[in-house]
Amino acid sequence: MEFVVRRSLLTSATSLVFVSLAFPLFSSAQSSESFKAYKQSIPGSDISFEMVPIPAGDFTPGSPVSEKDRNKDEGPGKTVRLSAFWMASMEVSRDAFDVFYKDDKTSQNSAVDAVTRPSPQYIDFSLGMGKEGGYPVNSLSQYAALMYCRWLYEKTGTFYRLPTELEWEYACRAGASGKYYFGNDEKQLAQYAWYSSNSENKFHKSGQKKPNAWGLYDMLGNVSEWTLDHYNEDALAKLEKGVTDPKPPFSSSRYPKVLKGGGFSDEATTLRCAGRIKSDPSWNRRDPQIPKSKWWLTDAGSVGFRIVRPQQQPTPEAAKAFFEQYLGK
Repeated sequence: MEFVVRRSLLTSATSLVFVSLAFPLFSSAQSSESFKAYKQSIPGSDISFEMVPIPAGDFTPGSPVSEKDRNKDEGPGKTVRLSAFWMASMEVSRDAFDVFYKDDKTSQNSAVDAVTRPSPQYIDFSLGMGKEGGYPVNSLSQYAALMYCRWLYEKTGTFYRLPTELEWEYACRAGASGKYYFGNDEKQLAQYAWYSSNSENKFHKSGQKKPNAWGLYDMLGNVSEWTLDHYNEDALAKLEKGVTDPKPPFSSSRYPKVLKGGGFSDEATTLRCAGRIKSDPSWNRRDPQIPKSKWWLTDAGSVGFRIVRPQQQPTPEAAKAFFEQYLGK
């Protein structure tokens, strides 16, 4: 798919990054008729993945005070509006990430090349749970996930990134307002998710459980998923009611960042749609390297990611500014 985008005059890197996320200043020649599911092939491989259209809409993130197991960082809820985007139907697979990992046209840990390849894995981070054939990639940092997005953009010419926390929750709920996207009955959770009660302490191939109403698989359980957001306890409380595409909290600090959905080793309470997980330095405590790897996490076997694509694509300048803000120049 190709998009024609008119360039807007922007005055700062900050505004460039913002419109690459929310894009109110961009106009697109794409018709609404083409906003449908599609498959993205990864050049140089026989791998592809499905992108599902997520319609624009209003929603209230977080949880009501009456929700069982609610945490204080989940509100108070304020209704916001999100623009349309696509989201991958499944978590990024080990197969797809390995194309990036093994790409001999990228540099191995160079600080000067446009795209840098992940550092070698010093242990088997899958821990024998599964690699090829549809298993999610795991044990990787937010930095690694964003570098994959940057590489994919360079390969395909299409801008992909991590979802914001609000985009993730909106897509997960798919119009639902309960604890889970299928309702409040925890007894049904095993039909939709791999978690502590049924996973046998390992992740599984993606797409084996029921999807949500918008056709997204494993949004709950299997592996937790990185978002763009830096974790702030009062982030939801600080939202401006009625705002369109709120900017995600940003910090150049590595910790803590927000993950959503919970993983195979988590309890049902963590898998709630409103649940907010913050990353922790202890996830890399056994890394023998000095300095510790910015790519891999020795003690976060249930951490992965999935990607989104804005319906209206940013200009090359805006995309460049986005990746420079989150990854450095």
